[in-house]
Amino acid sequence: MTTSMKVGLVDGVRDEFGLAPALSALDLARSTWSYQAGRVSYAEKHADLRSSMLEIARKSPDYGYRRMTDELSEQVDRPVNSKVVRRLSQVLGLTQLRKPKAPRRSAIRRIIDEAGPHADLVRDLQEIGLYEVLFTDFTEIEYARGKAILMPLLDAHSKDVVGWALGPQRSTDLALLAWSRARRRLRRLGVPIDAMIIHHDRDSVYTSEAWVRKLVVGDGVRLSYALRGARDNPEMESWNGRFKTENADLFADAGTFEALAVIVEQRMKYYTDRRRHSSIGNQAPRAYVRQLLAQEE
Repeated sequence: MTTSMKVGLVDGVRDEFGLAPALSALDLARSTWSYQAGRVSYAEKHADLRSSMLEIARKSPDYGYRRMTDELSEQVDRPVNSKVVRRLSQVLGLTQLRKPKAPRRSAIRRIIDEAGPHADLVRDLQEIGLYEVLFTDFTEIEYARGKAILMPLLDAHSKDVVGWALGPQRSTDLALLAWSRARRRLRRLGVPIDAMIIHHDRDSVYTSEAWVRKLVVGDGVRLSYALRGARDNPEMESWNGRFKTENADLFADAGTFEALAVIVEQRMKYYTDRRRHSSIGNQAPRAYVRQLLAQEE
């Protein structure tokens, strides 16, 4: 039993049995009882701050203790110690008020989530023809000045990277740039893009209205969503890992983002035009594509 609990029991029976017997029965020293009984709770000690802190927490639930301290000091017109604000926030339960609410799922995300495994259009395909399915994902590239984001679009059949984009951060604009480049190449080859499947994870970019509207409504593309992220997109994950590992030293030497972009472009050209792949008969992807298209003609 804690000391505060003993003090509470003593206060409850002292009028009936007397203070001394109650203290003796609970083995509680009179000095301890006097000290505890005379203590004021932390909230009571700083009662003048309570209403102001609650008001600030309701109006600005994203505030941490630093901004809360500045705002509170201004409201009460005197300096308030940040340690007091931190402890009083815990006592008053303001950490819960500052907890951000989970964002509401968009209509697109709700449809995808409700579809469950059926949102993955690739998992049950037995054979995939040329340019029938493109895999994609964002991947992070480290270079001398920091990190950049690469998004390639990889043909499942030929291993041809039909389009890609490099940017300082992951964004819908970056994804749409990569797709516009892929679309131009496919049109030059005479490949229809309507009913083509693009497979990726459920990243917020790929579930955004701009991405879905452009590809599905604008271009007639079918979007496929991996249920388990990278685990359901292994070919893209493997390609990204291999591309970064093989070129890590070159990327590390890039002193600027512009220099990195040049290196990525050079390595992409090497990958599609010269690098041989065992899965397509030890040919380079572009040579393999030319061969298939010639056979169709």
